[in-house]
Parts: sequence; C-alpha cells; structure tokens
Amino acid sequence: MKRIFVLSFLTAGVFSFAQSIGNSPYAAFGIGDVKYDNTVDISAMGGISTAYITDLNNKFNFKNPAANTNLDLTSFSVEGTNENNFYTSDYNNVKSTKHSTYLSNISIAFPISKKLKFGLGYQPYSSKTYNVVNSQMLSDSTYQYNRFVGKGTLSTVQAALGYHINNNFALGLRTNYYFGKLYDTEELTYSNADLVNGFESSNKIQAFNFTAGTTYQKKFENDRKLTVGATYTFGTTGDMTSRYKNSTYYYGATEEHLNESIIEESVSDEKSLLPQEFSLGLGFGHEAKWFASTQLDYKKGETIQFLGQPFQYQNAYKISAGGWVLPNYNNFRSYFSRVIYRFGGYYEKGNLNINGNDINKYALTAGATFSFANANINRMSSIDLGLEVGKRGTTQNNLINQTFFNVKIGLNFADKWFVKRQYD
Repeated sequence: MKRIFVLSFLTAGVFSFAQSIGNSPYAAFGIGDVKYDNTVDISAMGGISTAYITDLNNKFNFKNPAANTNLDLTSFSVEGTNENNFYTSDYNNVKSTKHSTYLSNISIAFPISKKLKFGLGYQPYSSKTYNVVNSQMLSDSTYQYNRFVGKGTLSTVQAALGYHINNNFALGLRTNYYFGKLYDTEELTYSNADLVNGFESSNKIQAFNFTAGTTYQKKFENDRKLTVGATYTFGTTGDMTSRYKNSTYYYGATEEHLNESIIEESVSDEKSLLPQEFSLGLGFGHEAKWFASTQLDYKKGETIQFLGQPFQYQNAYKISAGGWVLPNYNNFRSYFSRVIYRFGGYYEKGNLNINGNDINKYALTAGATFSFANANINRMSSIDLGLEVGKRGTTQNNLINQTFFNVKIGLNFADKWFVKRQYD
C-alpha cells in the first residue's frame, strides 16, 4: 500500500493540536518545531547574540560563550514562554487559534576567575504534538481515513566556557547534550475495511555538538565601542536510532494493536541529526547607554530518516538586527530611566520546503529589563520581558499561514554567591 503523506491533513487537522510545547502544524516534519533560542533579553533584540557583549555584569550569553567578558556575578535564571498562534488557510477557509505555555530556559552562570566564565543551562530544543484525522469520500462512495499522530520532546543541556584573553579578544566553547524521543505515526484505512495500515517511526536521540566562539571588542576614548563576533557549530556527534515499521492491524478496546501483520521493518542509526551552523555579528554602542547590532546565521541542510524515508532539510539563513537603550541608570528619582528597553527583528529563510514552497518566517521583537527596586547597576537582579509578533508559512498550495504573538518572561537573580567573605 502506497504511503500517503499530503499537506491537506495539516489544514484539516489544525483544530486537533493539543496544548503543548509545540503548536505549529509544521512540527509534523523532521525533528519537530524547533524552540531552541536564547535568553529573553536576547530574543527581545531579534536574536542578536554573536557580537553582543553586555555592559552589565549579571547575564551569560550561551549563544556565543566568548561574549561573557563582563560577567562578574553568579546569575541564576528561570524563563517561560507563552505562545499564541493564529492559523489561516485557503483550504476550506480554515481558521484556528492555539496557545501554549512552557518552561523555556533554566540556567546558572558564574565567574571561575576574572578571565574564565562558566554557564550551565537547560532548554527544550524541539517538540512534536499533533493528532489529526482527515477523511474524504471516494468515487465509489466509500470513505478514506488518514490519521497522523506525533509526540515527543527533544531537550538539551548546555555547558559553556568563555576565556578573556586580553582587553580586545575572547574565546569560548559550548557543548550541547541532546536527549529525547520523537514519534510519528501515519495510518490509512477505509470505511469498508477491517484493517488499518500503519506506518510508525520512532527516533531515540542521544547526541552532542560543539560550538566555538570568538569576540573582538575595541573601546574608544568617548566610551563608544565596536564589537565583532563569530561562532561555528560543528554538527552532531552521537546517535539517532530510528525504528520504522509498516504493518496492518485492527484496534482493540484499549487502542492496542491486534492481529498485527508486519509488512516491513527496519532499524537504522543516523549520525547527522543537527546541522552545522555559522554565525557572524557586528555591533556598535555607547557604554551603559545604548547598543545596536546586526547578525547573519547560516544553517547547513541535512537529510534524516522520517517515516522510513529520507527527509531533506534545506540550507537556511537568518538575518537579525536589534539593540537596547538605557536612558540613565544613575537616575534614582525615575525608575523608568533605569529600565533597559530592547528592540529588534529578523527574517529567516527556513529549512523546510513543502510542495515547492519555502516555509519562511519573519518577526518584530521588543522587550525590557526591569531591575528590582533599588537594585544597584553593579549587582542587579531583574525581570526580563520579551514580545515577538510575526508570520511563518504561506497559504499557497493549501498550506498554512501562521501568525504568532509570543510573550516571554524571565527572572534573573544575580549576586556574588560564591565569594568568600572576609572580616576584620
């Protein structure tokens, strides 16, 4: 029986998506809807991170571990994301709204010495959650039913080191450990048939990759500074064990498969799961007053196994720009003069191509960092707020246009936790 995987199921089934980490219907393809990002403050600036060396001493940059020259405090961060997605399609004029809220980042970072900085964090990398049933009447008045089910989460634990060589140069290295299981099932049956034909794919992932980073910072006499940054991610070292099964069966009372007959079954190990990436950034700013940066990210395409068949990710790129403004951190008469206001935007040429259509994405971002009351700029705990509004996809060829409005919030506690106190 020929495997059927058509795009109209995305539209017909978009109403069936559960509240979860991943709401996008495009999560049905490959390793799911990628959520891996950076901290709320960087997300609020369009994602600029490669050349972003914060002027404060309380934040850690995981995206470019070399950009942590100024970290002087122990920083503990917890962040959450609320996603609000609005879907439209020309297929039967479908419209739908979906929401989800999840823990998006938890991390701790601290200086080992004046030159060496360390960070450890957790983030979800990607997610699949969909359960779609599509039906159509055939010419002989029988009905054909297609069911598509996906579930699972791929998570990552990241550890990073940054080393300050001198006043201009720094180097960094980050390793990510990826773990999780992803499942996809496609089923086909007819109204006049007793059996169901199922195509099941399960992927168990345990893998590492490494990112090397560097920054150059030039400070001028008028408190201006120029920053340049670059990172390179080497791709995956590890295994994705893929199990594929094509079988026929019928369902029992508790959804178990009865009288299963296996048509085809295979197990394969993939080494290339996550792509090689390169990033280059350029920034300019005024110390403790404002900063602006632009960035180019490139992601190499990969081929992985999906439902027993090779699935091709395209080469992708992302162009980002953003920055921040701090009106006057010494003005204790006006709280909002000490708020850091962030802004940005990006355009992403995505790695999915469906029916000849690139699934691209663009967004505008904004946010702010609110210090705790009476917090000193040199020992500042804060609340970070980030907003993102944008679009992904297209309505061409019965595909889905996804409009999203995301709210991100984080708590960052910073202090000299591991410094030994001395008394007279």
